[in-house]
Amino acid sequence: MSVDTILHNARIATNQVPSFVEAVAISAGKISAAGNDDEILRLRETRTQVINANRRTVIPGLNDSHMHPIRGGLNYNMELRWDGVPSLADALRMLKEQAARTPAPQWVRVVGGWTEFQFAERRMPTLDEINAAAPDTPVFVLHLYDRAFLNGAALRALGYTKGTPDPQAGEIQRDKRGSPTGILVAKPSAFILYSTLANGPKLSRDDQLNSSRLFFRELNRFGITSAVDAGGGFQNYPDDYEVVNELHQMSQLSVRLAANLYPQKAGHELADFRRWTKTTKPGQGDDLYRINGAGEMLVASAADFEDMLQPRPDMPPLMESELKAVVQYLAENRWPFRMHATYNETISRALDVYEAVNREIPFEGLHWFFDHCETITDRNLERVKAMGGGIAVQNRMAFQGEYFVERYGAQQAKRTPPIRRMLEMGIPVGAGTDATRVSSYNPFLSLYWLITGKTVGGLTLYTEENQFDRGEALKLYTVGSSWFSTEDGKKGAVALGQLADLAVLSADYFSIPEEEIKQLESVLTMVGGKIVYATAEFSSLAPPALPVSPDWSPVKGYGGYAKGSKQSLGASHSAACSHAAGETQGEKSWHLPVLGEFGLWELGCDCFSF
Repeated sequence: MSVDTILHNARIATNQVPSFVEAVAISAGKISAAGNDDEILRLRETRTQVINANRRTVIPGLNDSHMHPIRGGLNYNMELRWDGVPSLADALRMLKEQAARTPAPQWVRVVGGWTEFQFAERRMPTLDEINAAAPDTPVFVLHLYDRAFLNGAALRALGYTKGTPDPQAGEIQRDKRGSPTGILVAKPSAFILYSTLANGPKLSRDDQLNSSRLFFRELNRFGITSAVDAGGGFQNYPDDYEVVNELHQMSQLSVRLAANLYPQKAGHELADFRRWTKTTKPGQGDDLYRINGAGEMLVASAADFEDMLQPRPDMPPLMESELKAVVQYLAENRWPFRMHATYNETISRALDVYEAVNREIPFEGLHWFFDHCETITDRNLERVKAMGGGIAVQNRMAFQGEYFVERYGAQQAKRTPPIRRMLEMGIPVGAGTDATRVSSYNPFLSLYWLITGKTVGGLTLYTEENQFDRGEALKLYTVGSSWFSTEDGKKGAVALGQLADLAVLSADYFSIPEEEIKQLESVLTMVGGKIVYATAEFSSLAPPALPVSPDWSPVKGYGGYAKGSKQSLGASHSAACSHAAGETQGEKSWHLPVLGEFGLWELGCDCFSF
């Protein structure tokens, strides 16, 4: 087979034996050979693209087993991301600047990906601070799935007054006179947060296309080449999937997507699945975009949101009957399914239903799994294993571990979730983030959490028995995740015949200090051997820069994930700078896209130029 691309002079983690190779050859989008430089370079042909990796570390493309990239893409260009912002003062300054450039009737949205514990001030913003930063432009700031902050302009735009009733399972916080203060509280459901956010203006179709492309390229910036989309609130099928369909048809997807279908209306879930099974089949599509199955919500009565600031919710008595009807139908039609479940109590009840259905319609050969499982017990792990299920885990505790410890104690937090035990039992496990409304989409925060057992704020949650070495953590984020889209053996390793999805890293993931793992990025990302993102000494290989629309978009000013301070930037790029100085044929500077890749902060390294 003709060799299209060779990547050499690298330290390539294979996720198999041998653990590392120096070079790979890519043919027709797949790995066609891997080995030492000499043997792979002998395969070079006249038309082969040869890329010198300058001794950088290369990993298989990262695969998030649970995030919300379709919804995230539709909204990315409207969102001011506080992901990675080091201080509340900086976050509020960004908010003030964005409010000044946002035209009526648009809102400023800060939608997840941050925690008060990332800020130097170690606190959330106050309503007074938000109103001072944006007195006239509506502002919606979402904190995890527990609350939202609305300024006065947003309350007026929504028509929230003293007479506005609280929605079901939510609270509009009020002052002594009964008027809304601007804080919405999930008690215990996040519906009040979803539904309020959905009332804001949307982007035009053209802007949604641009927004999705920019978001997927932002994921490529962190070495993400695949993601399993878990559906989500106010993400209707097929309408909200049309933008991704169009990008796929135009060959403009830069992340492989496996999409789950998520019913939106309580009490109508079975009707939705009956309708979808008549027009759609699991696996429909190709390696870039395909339908994955049902979930993460199967029935609304089984959705136990992970709001650690509230007591654990009890699911209603009708949960079992509603869940059984849906699971039985999915099993009959051989549809893979996933289910959001935070607490062991919910998992126990769901497993009662699954076991009853399994006795009538065996699950054997059917991919099914739980998402999250922070407090699952060993007994329930045994039940999952017995029926051939898997568990997709996310670093949600990295963003709210402090709240969990305060409510349940440090001892209970040591098993949130018990990943080591899952692996010992042979249960399939895939890693991810649950981005973008809870955790950030930055996969290196999740890898850091797996390796150190620490939250974003630095609290150690886990002892060594529930921590992982760097190779183990990487496998959870690559090989492990591939099972959750029924693509195991197709991607996740640098192996003959597997998809050529690769990320060349800014520093050596396997040797840098643990704290610097959070600062890693990709400097060259390939999906099927095609370069979808490139910077640093690889900038000349980058795909054409994308415009940002509309003109007022926060992405135009700040980009997405902000990599903190000068000091941390200098640390994270120190190794990369030495590569650039010594191996770029005399060039002494790197040319990065101006698209706000590092937020508001000046770079701490003189080798960058714009």
